[in-house]
Amino acid sequence: MKHTISVLVENHFGVLAKISGLFSGRGFNIDSLTVGETDDPTVSRMTIVVSGDDRILEQVCKQLNKLIDVIKVIDFKDSPAACRELLLVKVSVSEPVKRVELLDYIRIFDAKVIDLNDKTFLIEVTGDTERIDSFINTMKGFGIKEIARTGVVALGKVQKSG
Repeated sequence: MKHTISVLVENHFGVLAKISGLFSGRGFNIDSLTVGETDDPTVSRMTIVVSGDDRILEQVCKQLNKLIDVIKVIDFKDSPAACRELLLVKVSVSEPVKRVELLDYIRIFDAKVIDLNDKTFLIEVTGDTERIDSFINTMKGFGIKEIARTGVVALGKVQKSG
């Protein structure tokens, strides 16, 4: 079972090591980890995606809540969240017919061409993990030269008012 967890932490040296150590100490492999400042520069948001047993992960979340530098832990298992990734990919394309085909896929995936030359496109795509995986699989037919992927960021969805 995949879990996406958001951890708000005080923006101090060594916090990332403490948090990741809790997961590795329990035998959880972190599939994705992103960290960034929030609107408050003294607070960072860590978004962690792990696969594992619900019961053990519940214990890890309880232990996270006990750490001094942790402000809040949210396991998105039971609450709706908007989860997104960013992908940058360099693709080799020199034949004009292939370039036209590539541009069609870029349009279909609502991607953006960031840079290009006669033989290479640098493309940006955002979306959920499945969309990113699908784009990568589509690009394999063109000749992927290089990939950079951010990992998941997540926020709880807005609750309906009224």
